[in-house]
Amino acid sequence: MESSLIVSMRVEVVQGSLLEVEADVIVNPANSYGYMGGGVAGVIRKFGGEEIEKEAVAKAPIPVGKAILTTAGKLKFRGVVHAPTMEEPAMRTTEEKVRKATRASLELADKECFKSIAMPGMGTGVGRVPKDVAAKAMVEEILSFRPKCLEKVVLMDLDEEMVKEWKKALEEFGRV
Repeated sequence: MESSLIVSMRVEVVQGSLLEVEADVIVNPANSYGYMGGGVAGVIRKFGGEEIEKEAVAKAPIPVGKAILTTAGKLKFRGVVHAPTMEEPAMRTTEEKVRKATRASLELADKECFKSIAMPGMGTGVGRVPKDVAAKAMVEEILSFRPKCLEKVVLMDLDEEMVKEWKKALEEFGRV
């Protein structure tokens, strides 16, 4: 009977700003300290407010493979999921850490019983993971995840190449 609790999850790929997505929560590809300097984190802090970073730092250190939930500040979301792809701010990261951050994001959103989550390319900015590698790792983690509450994952990025790589990865798994 356990399998009857499993929800079928939709995956959508959209080019655009993460701040404009329709989702319960968004993901910040964080560092373990919770500092929100540049990239996606900087944009979330700029438009959502300093309280997001203050709460993330207060809950740090956040190990890679774990995630925390903070307020979304002035943003329309029910929260921000901070999933570290790196220990130190602006350090190079790896495919394995992208996988762990993706899975940790899904696990936390599902545990909190959110219906939808949106995530940008993980580890592809300052982390310097090639977009095709990150896209494939993220899609594999999403498709292998078995949610109880989560119904939709939106992969959203301003970067056209990232969007193209997600679509390609989904096609490889017969999901587009």
